[in-house]
Amino acid sequence: MIDITELRKLVVDIDNIIVTKHTAYRFRERGIKLCDVCNTILNGEIIEQYPDDYPYPSCLILGLSVGGKSLHVCVGLGDGKLFIITAYYPTTDKWNADMKTRKAGD
Repeated sequence: MIDITELRKLVVDIDNIIVTKHTAYRFRERGIKLCDVCNTILNGEIIEQYPDDYPYPSCLILGLSVGGKSLHVCVGLGDGKLFIITAYYPTTDKWNADMKTRKAGD
C-alpha cells in the first residue's frame, strides 16, 4: 500500500516527478497545472489504492487545486519516483458529492 507521507516527500523535489507527454497534453486540455497536482498530493488524501497496477502500484488522491477546486490525481510509485498517471476534476455524474466514493456502476 502506498503511504501519502512518502508521496509528499517525493513531490517537493521536481526531479522526483515524472510526467509523460500524453499526461501533459491532458493537463492542458483540462486546464490543470503541475502546481495543482502537487497541491493535491501535499494536502489531499488517498481514496483508492491499486496495488497490482503495472509497472508500479498506484493510487488515486483527492485534494484541491491551487484555486480550491476538487481534483483527482492518479500516481504510480516506483524506483524512488512519482509517476503522474492522470489528473482530472471529478464530477457528480460519476462520483458522490464527497468526491471520494464512486457512484454505483462506475
